[in-house]
Amino acid sequence: MEVKNLQNDLKAINNFEYIHSNKSSKFTSIIIVTFNGLEYTKLCIESIRKFTKRGSYEIIVIDNNSTDGTKEWISNQDDLKIILNEDNLGFTAACNEGISIAVGDILLLNNDIIVTPRWLENLNKALYSNSNIGAVGPVSNYVSNNQQVDINYSNIYEMLEFANEFNISNNELWEYRIKLIGYCYLIKKEVVDKVGVLDERFTPGHYEDDDISIRILCSGYNLLVCKDTFVHHFGSASFKKKDGLGALISTNYYKFIEKWGFEVAFGAPVKWNLIDKIDIKNNEKKNILEVGCGLGGTLLELKNKYKNVDLYGIEENFVIGKVSKGVLNVIIDDVRTAKLPYPKGFFDYILLGNKISDKGIKDKFTMYLKVGGEII
Repeated sequence: MEVKNLQNDLKAINNFEYIHSNKSSKFTSIIIVTFNGLEYTKLCIESIRKFTKRGSYEIIVIDNNSTDGTKEWISNQDDLKIILNEDNLGFTAACNEGISIAVGDILLLNNDIIVTPRWLENLNKALYSNSNIGAVGPVSNYVSNNQQVDINYSNIYEMLEFANEFNISNNELWEYRIKLIGYCYLIKKEVVDKVGVLDERFTPGHYEDDDISIRILCSGYNLLVCKDTFVHHFGSASFKKKDGLGALISTNYYKFIEKWGFEVAFGAPVKWNLIDKIDIKNNEKKNILEVGCGLGGTLLELKNKYKNVDLYGIEENFVIGKVSKGVLNVIIDDVRTAKLPYPKGFFDYILLGNKISDKGIKDKFTMYLKVGGEII
């Protein structure tokens, strides 16, 4: 779906009727970076005004020297904090400028987003559901990281009708993740104060969201995808028209590996074949150990599927193990020589994966299996 008639789309947003939430909201600093794309920016900001509780937010717009009238338009809006850059600093550095003057929780929002009824109330409910939640993000029509959902609408009004029915807060639809995508990324201010701002080595953009996600996990906070909250994303409005996007992504991919020593997708593969072999009835409390747990992708998916499980891991790679240890009960040690602090017969399931063929390792861990438990 593209912007076909800006005035009609703005009218659809302003005239849309929905049930307002009366719940109190945390104060949020919504940070939007612009570089041209004025029609997207107008729709984004108008949707925030329409669907976000007054007094619960501020909008900070950082313009990277737009040439299409964006600077003039945002300068004439009384309810915006604005920063006008004389050069295009890129997404990452501009976001950090916004963070530096923010007073609330930090919400990084692409300018090609249209927010929807109860979007921020739902995200805040998830963010403050537990002190160990550091950041949350919604789902959308155009996004990676399994944050995308199927849609069937062809215009803004139909999209808002879809979102109004979709955005019903439900904690059963919150899922733990290794990373969140930065198109709409809400982070507690205390977490940003602790882990720091976006890493500007990834300027102009791409992989800065992977990086801050990993830093949040290392600091002991979980990340949640809220599958009860939908926003519309036109999709890469600032980047898709640029030449050399593939080269930029590739360059920042290697910068991430150089910094961390691993790549997120390879450090956190979800072993669905192992998950499919686990059958827990009636959400019983079970203890599950994964040998070679990596960043914890498989264990977190088990937590999403079975809310009452206790998860444990062992990881030999110190750097990767440090990340998963932030949010899971993980030992960083050699699986052959590690002295395990668990009593015999403690685990209902032990996931050995490709190590199951190693008799020495299998024998070592068998003693920690309950009678009737299973090694997978």
